[in-house]
Amino acid sequence: MATPTKDTSFLSNSSEEEEEFLSDEKVVSQRLIVISRLHHRSADRTKLGAHYEKLNSELSKRHIADEITGLLLIYPSCLLHVIESSGDVLTSVLEDLKALQQQPNRDLLEAKILFLAHNIESRLFKEWSYKVMDKDQVVGSFRVRRLEDDDEKTEHLFCSVLSTLQKLGEHLERPPKALPGLVLDKTPVLIIPQRTLEKLLHRDEFMSPEQYLHLYKSPLNINTEFGHLTAGSLLSFT
Repeated sequence: MATPTKDTSFLSNSSEEEEEFLSDEKVVSQRLIVISRLHHRSADRTKLGAHYEKLNSELSKRHIADEITGLLLIYPSCLLHVIESSGDVLTSVLEDLKALQQQPNRDLLEAKILFLAHNIESRLFKEWSYKVMDKDQVVGSFRVRRLEDDDEKTEHLFCSVLSTLQKLGEHLERPPKALPGLVLDKTPVLIIPQRTLEKLLHRDEFMSPEQYLHLYKSPLNINTEFGHLTAGSLLSFT
């Protein structure tokens, strides 16, 4: 008499279908650009870089499939942070920034979200890195300063930031491959002047991280692209 056997083929098929579903599931990449003013007593700016290195490491462990790329530029008076990853990761970065601003001896003061793009077609950076900017690097060229003096409109200042980052991303695609910090050392024209960021920090057109998180967590979650969308699309930034 033959021994009856259980048909486990459906279990195998179910497992294969689940693996196929997970492999087909694609993380939607987003890009966040945020600026923040530093406290004047922030002497050791490398601590901020180390903080974000640790934060990214923790987020990478929590969101294994969500690759984190971007660039953190730490100026003497402010910082510029470009980060590319999933929406969950970007939200965690903003929540961390909000927490840093609420610390008693905080190094980061007011902050603004310059740009938040959903479902970007390509990334500007291959990995995440940071650079502490020297004082002689942050002034910018004479030509750039003249342009700023000629036109102080928020849109023009905003577009200058996006276009410079776009050019940096294009430069990073050229051989030989190098980290953004080294490229900025060798090509100072790609450095966004500190003065531009300081002006944008005082513009009311941009939301603070706290304002964004309040909207994000509200019952009516409005999916909004931050920044000047027309300018962003013209620069192929999304």
